[in-house]
Amino acid sequence: MTRSEHEQLAQVTARPTQAGDTRSRWLWVEATVWSDRMLMALEQGVKGGVWFSLIDKVYALANLRSSFDEVARNKGAAGVDRVTIEDFRKRLDERLMDIHEQLRGGHFHPQAIRRKYIDKPGSKDKRPLGIPTVRDRVVQGAIRHVL
Repeated sequence: MTRSEHEQLAQVTARPTQAGDTRSRWLWVEATVWSDRMLMALEQGVKGGVWFSLIDKVYALANLRSSFDEVARNKGAAGVDRVTIEDFRKRLDERLMDIHEQLRGGHFHPQAIRRKYIDKPGSKDKRPLGIPTVRDRVVQGAIRHVL
């Protein structure tokens, strides 16, 4: 690498960056997943330039709980297991811990999608709609928070 290439890679900002400055640029990320320290690492780089894992952020209980809160706000129907949001909420801690352990152990498998046909607007035709289980929607949301 030439000296000019190296200088381009190692640019320093005009003023020092503090964690609060970083947080203000990342307001859209899920706070239960991305700490100030992690956001600083995203901006400044991590030691060795490699993230080792993101799955531990996905199965963090705070992230799963935040994801469930979003699923509950969106409402929606039960999936193939017929578990509604209210049924899921009745044993919330137990269910979230079960998801946590399955993801952590690499044993999580999504369930089948419930197929429902709904009317197309302005037509007599119907279109298919896939409805995942509440459990799978929670995992999808937790992954979305990390990504």
